[in-house]
Amino acid sequence: MKLSRGRLHALFAMLAVASVVTAACGDDRPTTRAATGVSTTSPTAAPDPSRVLKISAIPDQDPAKLTSINGAMATYLSTKLGRKVEYVPVTDYAAAVSLFRTGDIDLVFFGGLTGVQARLQTPGAVLLAQRDIDDAFRSVFIANVGAKIAPIADVKQLTSLKGKRFTFGSESSTSGRLMPEYFLDQAGVTSASDFSGPPGYSGSHDKTVDLVQAGTYEAGALNLSVWKKRKEAGTVDLTKVTEIFVTPPYHDYHWMAGPRTDERFGAGFTTVLAAALTRLDANDPAEKAVLDLYGAKKFIPTTAANYKEIEQIGRKLRLIT
Repeated sequence: MKLSRGRLHALFAMLAVASVVTAACGDDRPTTRAATGVSTTSPTAAPDPSRVLKISAIPDQDPAKLTSINGAMATYLSTKLGRKVEYVPVTDYAAAVSLFRTGDIDLVFFGGLTGVQARLQTPGAVLLAQRDIDDAFRSVFIANVGAKIAPIADVKQLTSLKGKRFTFGSESSTSGRLMPEYFLDQAGVTSASDFSGPPGYSGSHDKTVDLVQAGTYEAGALNLSVWKKRKEAGTVDLTKVTEIFVTPPYHDYHWMAGPRTDERFGAGFTTVLAAALTRLDANDPAEKAVLDLYGAKKFIPTTAANYKEIEQIGRKLRLIT
């Protein structure tokens, strides 16, 4: 049947109206990223019970040590949560912050500075817990014995490091760079100009010990916990390197979960995760073994307010913008 021009126009108009009504009322499917640039899944979609919880940590120690420590935590969490948990190593501090921001890792054991960076870059991130020792964490300054640097009694005496070859750990390390810089600044020592040449950045606490012991640098600063473990393990030659100053306390490492944790793993999962961490029991031999690897007796709750000082110092050093 042949339609007149007028009837064709009328038919097209009816089809257009029908398509609008269908789009507005009849299609409740999930909106895709291709259409909106926002999400590829429905926010009400049920979490996948087979989804792997991916955990990580800043690479502040020897990779083998980190795998042992965080692998043990992954095993513990898998048992408590009833799902697969995988430790994902990262190449550097910036990668830990970046992969957390993009959601490629769900739970990270950050240092104080990287935790602040990650939280500011990832709205909705949730602070879960810190170790008991992170409530009053400390750094240690060490020196090569041949440099003949006398023990330091207080922050003001850090001026004795002027003119020395000095190394920090990673540039983004709280205990290996940020807080040592803070205490040096309090003593009137400017790292950019007061050492014998620019300061080094070893990349990890273990490497700082090794470089100072070898005499590559006359002095350095690192995480006190790592220093103690090296001495206990007998992997440092105390005839060549010595402790000269332990800093005042500050807050440091903490666990943080991504903002989509409950969406990915189920309502209330973030709360369950925090409980699994804070309920690690030193009276249970298996759980004590996990705590021992972290150098802690327990994990305790923490809040963003604990890291305000770190944020202030980080901004001053332009490590936080």
